[in-house]
Amino acid sequence: MHAHESGIRSLIKALTFRFMVILADSIIVFAITHRFDLTLGVLIISNISSTILYFLHERIWNQI
Repeated sequence: MHAHESGIRSLIKALTFRFMVILADSIIVFAITHRFDLTLGVLIISNISSTILYFLHERIWNQI
């Protein structure tokens, strides 16, 4: 049986996963830099691009 996941479910999974990663990344980056501005910049760029890539990855795998 081939399970099919909706786009909305994939998006929600991607966003909740990114939330966990943002929390972990912010702790790590701040521990290294001790700078809020640099931590925020790294998190914004890294997590927006990673969220998009994760969502696309989920949708591609859903077609297989």
